[in-house]
Amino acid sequence: MVEKQLRCRGIADARVLAAMAAVPREEYVPPSLRARAYDDSPLPIGEEQTISQPYIVAAMSAALALKGSERVLEVGAGCGYQSAVLSRLAAEVIAVEFRSGLARAAVERLERLGCRNVHVHCGDGTLGLPEFAPYHAILVAAAAPAVPPPLFAQLAEGGRLILPVGTTEEQELRLVEKIEGQFRTCALDLCRFVPISGRYSWRPSP
Repeated sequence: MVEKQLRCRGIADARVLAAMAAVPREEYVPPSLRARAYDDSPLPIGEEQTISQPYIVAAMSAALALKGSERVLEVGAGCGYQSAVLSRLAAEVIAVEFRSGLARAAVERLERLGCRNVHVHCGDGTLGLPEFAPYHAILVAAAAPAVPPPLFAQLAEGGRLILPVGTTEEQELRLVEKIEGQFRTCALDLCRFVPISGRYSWRPSP
């Protein structure tokens, strides 16, 4: 996976490549899909959610340019795979998952696999978690119509935020950097994620 799907597509961050090699992806997919765990594609994990394609996980992680001392907010924890990768790149990962069943399963899985610096919360990730802010980096692993405003407010000076923005059918990864109190945005790869849930989704949840 690292050689054929990541390095050859331009993922050059040695820490990201090492994290992707170290996290056992087969532990994060349903038992019936373990033989396909390292496929070059997203896979279903239940509740109409997916585990992202390995390249997308690596590309989003690399775009955050983590050095190891950061507190990271992850919106859309899902099965916990992206959380586990981030746990090897940052000091602390605060993950939010909208669906309680997935959140509980992610907590159990991450604890069993020794990811002690990941803390999973169940709630509306579009609101962030202001009680733990500011965050040096924010990763949103679900598609949104725009950057949820609370996430701007919770990003630290010099921080980076990455998320897929677009329609429900097609999005582009956008990287937002906070520099001297201003937000600078650039577009990265085209992508397709499941829609985000919560107040700042296409169908706001109560």
